[in-house]
Formats: sequence, C-alpha cells, structure tokens
Amino acid sequence: MTATVNPLTGSRSIRQWLDHPVGGPLLRGMLTDAGQDETALKPIEHFALQQLVELGAGQFPQSLLEHLVLEANGGVAPVDDTETDQPGAQAEPWAERISAGRFAGQTVIVTGAGSGIGRAAASRIVREGGRVIAVDIAADRLDALVAAHPQAEMVAVPADITKDDDIARIVEAAGSRIDALANVAGIMDDMTPLHEVSDAVWSRVFAVNVDGMFRLTRAVLPLMITAGRGSIVNVASEAALRGNSAGLAYTASKHAVVGLTRSTAFMYAPLGVRVNAVAPGPVATGIEANFSSELGAQRLAPFMQMIPPVAEAAQLAASITFLLSNDGTNISGAVLPSDGAWSVQ
Repeated sequence: MTATVNPLTGSRSIRQWLDHPVGGPLLRGMLTDAGQDETALKPIEHFALQQLVELGAGQFPQSLLEHLVLEANGGVAPVDDTETDQPGAQAEPWAERISAGRFAGQTVIVTGAGSGIGRAAASRIVREGGRVIAVDIAADRLDALVAAHPQAEMVAVPADITKDDDIARIVEAAGSRIDALANVAGIMDDMTPLHEVSDAVWSRVFAVNVDGMFRLTRAVLPLMITAGRGSIVNVASEAALRGNSAGLAYTASKHAVVGLTRSTAFMYAPLGVRVNAVAPGPVATGIEANFSSELGAQRLAPFMQMIPPVAEAAQLAASITFLLSNDGTNISGAVLPSDGAWSVQ
C-alpha cells in the first residue's frame, strides 16, 4: 500500500530506500549478502539509487536495480515519478546547469579524462562549446567518452603523463593554441605512514601526482606565454590542506601540487596566465583507497567518520570549469576547497 502512495524507483535517494518499510529490508538484505551493512552507504545516502549502477563497478548492475524496484512495488514497474510533494520525497539539492558558449573557440587539455572528475570536466567543457584534448592512460575509457559526445570537438589522446614522449603527443594534438589546462590525473596511496612507506609507492604517487603535472604544464606554458593568456587548474585534494585524510605519499604529493600552483601563479601573473587549484573532499570516482597499514587505519579511521557527504564528479567539474573559464577572471594563486566544508572542521 505504501509503495503505491510513494513508489520506489531508481530516482529515489538511497536514504529514502533505507527508510521505506519495503525498500529498506530489500536494500539491507542485498548489503548483508555482500558482507556489508548500511553504514557502507552513509557517505552517498543522498545519491539516487540509480547512481549505484555507475559507481558500483559492475557489482550493482542495472538488472539488479530493476529487480529491486519490481520487488519494492509488488512486482509492478512504477512510473518514475519524482514529484517532491509525496511523503518522504526530497528535492534534488543540486543540478548541473550548462553555460552555453563559455568555452567557445577555446582548446582545453584535460588529463584523467577517462573517468571521475576528469571525465566530468571534459564533458562539461565540450558541452559549453570548447575543444577538448582528452588525456587518459586508459584508451577504452577515452573511446567511451568520445562516443558519449558524438557532436563534440574532442580529441582522445591515450597517454601516460609520466612519459616525455606522451607529453609531446598531447601538446602536438592540441596544436598551436592551448587556452587552458586541467591537471586532473592522479592516484591514491596505500594510507601508510612515513616509516612504512615503500620506495615504490612514494615514487609512483609522486610520478603521477607531481612530476607528470609539472612536465605537462612546463610543455604547455610556452604557448600560453606567447599568446599572452591562459588558465591552468590543478586538482589538489583535501590532503593538501590537512594531514589526516590520507597516507604520507599522497598527502605530501598534494601539498606539492599547492606549492606548484602558487609559485606558477606568482611567476606568470604579469604574462596573462592564471593558475589555480581545486581541493576536492570526498568524491564519487573510480579512485579507491586501500589501507595497508594498521597504524594508518587506526589513526585515520576516526577522522574518516567526520567527512561530509560524498560529492558527484560533476560538482567538482563545476568548480574546475569556473576557475578554468573567463568567469575566474582576476583569480590566480587560489586554492579552492570544494569539499562540503570539510576543511573548516
């Protein structure tokens, strides 16, 4: 009866499902079968259940969602009604709004474009009229990105930003004009403290998060200097603002990103090049954090319980494209926390 008054669909939030007398037990049962409980969903409980299909990496397929919806509604597929005047319904807190033509005539390089924040940023830029050089180490993900925007001007460049030859190919694909660069590509560490960090983890994290960003930016700057204009946005992290949100290697690498951002902003301000950073908090992306240290887990776990709700990648893309575009005029050297107020705790 309740399901008829307020039918559960994929558009309803995870919280609404958990609070529902029929949907709650169904969802909790699914979690139990997977060896988890509802605390695993707390950081994303404001997301629509449908978003688990994209975020679940194959563990929550569309077929499972459709099965849950049918069970919750007595075997009848409901109309996907998201009217907010129904009991338990919630208004969507944020929706992406495209600024048509904001990047018209501009060529923008986006690294890490195959997934997560990079994909969301690349997608937004082309929908706002820009030409995007989409860079990622995973060629199949780039192919999927291009296929999702058939009318867009997008050049896919499968490349590893830690390799000089690949950086040369990225700049060559961009051509004689580069208006903006979004350094999004990055990797996580294994949450180890200093005395446990291996040389391999330290070297790999710095190679991608710092060295690759440094080398690509160095290759791009001459064209911006010649043009007398340019905008660069580096993706830092909450770990660039505090010491209790990741392991040593990742934390140190993201602090280095802030240093790179501020020095570059200072040096090139008179030449018309703006350089800023965005520091994300928790975001629903494909980057996973694994705890390889008992001490790391022990020290970090209490602070992980204080993180704000997880943001969508598109929300970070909104912050990045604001600074990247001409809307960010007169802003350079800034480190913008896009973290749901985590940094002020």
